[in-house]
Amino acid sequence: MTRTIVIKTLQGLEQVLATELAALGATDIAPLKRAVSCTGDQRLLYRANYELRTAMRVLVPIRTFRATNEKAYYQAVRETDWSKYLDVSDTLAVEAMVAGDYFKHSQYAALLTKDAIVDQFRDKFDRRPSVNLDAPTLRIHTRINGSECTLLLDSSGDSLHKRGYRRDIAEAPLSEVLAAGMILLTGWAGDSPFVDPMCGSGTLPIEAAMIAMNMPPQHKRESFGFFKWKGFNRKLWEEVKSEADARIRQPAFPIFASDKEVRARNSTAINLLSAGLENVVQVEKIPFEKLVPPETPGILVTNPPYDERIKVEEIEAFYKSIGDRLKQQWTGWTAWLISSNMDAWKTFGLRPSRKITLYNGPLECYFQKFELYEGKKGAKSIDASGVGEFED
Repeated sequence: MTRTIVIKTLQGLEQVLATELAALGATDIAPLKRAVSCTGDQRLLYRANYELRTAMRVLVPIRTFRATNEKAYYQAVRETDWSKYLDVSDTLAVEAMVAGDYFKHSQYAALLTKDAIVDQFRDKFDRRPSVNLDAPTLRIHTRINGSECTLLLDSSGDSLHKRGYRRDIAEAPLSEVLAAGMILLTGWAGDSPFVDPMCGSGTLPIEAAMIAMNMPPQHKRESFGFFKWKGFNRKLWEEVKSEADARIRQPAFPIFASDKEVRARNSTAINLLSAGLENVVQVEKIPFEKLVPPETPGILVTNPPYDERIKVEEIEAFYKSIGDRLKQQWTGWTAWLISSNMDAWKTFGLRPSRKITLYNGPLECYFQKFELYEGKKGAKSIDASGVGEFED
């Protein structure tokens, strides 16, 4: 049986996610704002949770209706047959997003939704499910945009950016989803060396290693929200997982991580060990100005300090030094850097061949491509444009 599925992501990665979904066999793919909708069966639902690198949550809409006041909304939610999804002994949690003129407070909308559900159970069974915000049997999302209301079930459980390998955190770590999205935007797929010379906690090289190895991003995760659903097909899930795991391969080219700070080097090493990738990624403590590029040209992707959460004296001079080093020592390479510091970008000294707007948390950033050679084109990359609306 096919159904509509809505997958949340970060702003700027909608088209990357759409491309991932197409590779999994999804149909009716439509990029929204911070989300992509598609059509797929139960196998796709399981694969989406396990294999998508740029997904935050995989949601299944179960009902859409219109309501212009609290009473009408409460009644519509209460009329929904929740016994299809919950038993009285189960637990639930509700998250809400509201926009428009009729509903103003997301927390109140969540409370109203919860009340309607438990009141239905109390009427039927004289008992009600309990609330568990941390690990519920069923996590429910409600999206209210004007008078249009949609109820969705969260099949993921914990957010999919939690890969399970992060054991140590250096300052200002990248989201795992953002890091994976950045790499996918470059078009790199393990077909050349990869270097991150300012690796911090190691998120970029770890995500790069998993991409190069075709390792599912949730390879270490032990459970998903859909494990607790009525109708969970364990045999199908084990089949999906074993098929994906069978496609894991050894990387064809080296992956390097380095940082001038011993704290960052150690953090990356700990996280690599947690991910089981300590023999895949080489990590060193060395400043970028002393780093010698590998002989075979490849791709450099990094997240330098922005002078926001990590302060850098004379940030413009720092960025100029990065640009100078790339020009002088990294000929033949393609470099991609992300930063929110627009003034520092002006001193970089290199003209980007591509500029993509992404968001690192609340910070609007430019993710820019620099081709450090002449006569060749860089790797084909995915267009980052997205359309539609799906507010978080």
